[in-house]
Amino acid sequence: MDRDALEMRPDAATDWPDRIFDCLKQHGITQVALVPDAGHARLIRRCLADASMQVVTLTTEEEGVAMLVGAWMGGAKGVLLMQSSGVGNCINMLSLPVLHRAPLPMIVTMRGDYGEFNPAQVPMGNATQAVLEAMGTLVRRADVAQDVASVVDATIRLAFNTYRPTAALLGQRLIGAKTFGKD
Repeated sequence: MDRDALEMRPDAATDWPDRIFDCLKQHGITQVALVPDAGHARLIRRCLADASMQVVTLTTEEEGVAMLVGAWMGGAKGVLLMQSSGVGNCINMLSLPVLHRAPLPMIVTMRGDYGEFNPAQVPMGNATQAVLEAMGTLVRRADVAQDVASVVDATIRLAFNTYRPTAALLGQRLIGAKTFGKD
């Protein structure tokens, strides 16, 4: 396994974060809730640089669920950006968009997946999709760059067409596995 390739996060030669940003703009997303994450770093920078987007840094991911359901009820469209480890923090709160038939698109960078070095990330990484689906979330996944735009587009469309939570999982083959110098 090529350690350097695994440690790479989206760089200037990789345009899939830009395609996600373009998709957010096409869908009229104006609210972005997030817990900072290296896998989303380039997308976050693009959102912060756009004056038409309100970016809110959360202390914990479930705050974003409530914030975005409130934004929807107030007439705004939003998206929640998080890492798979944060999905566990949202489980109980995911009942909110289900009960209120509110769209909640989520874009989730995976940990505990391909090439993971940290054993503590593996349980939630393995459970992320099943846990989201158990809470009524429609889940799609992208593991290669050419699938990202269509998966994110489908995820956002599903959220706003079905009035329910949806998630696009971005696998570690795509974002690169963090090793922090561990082999």
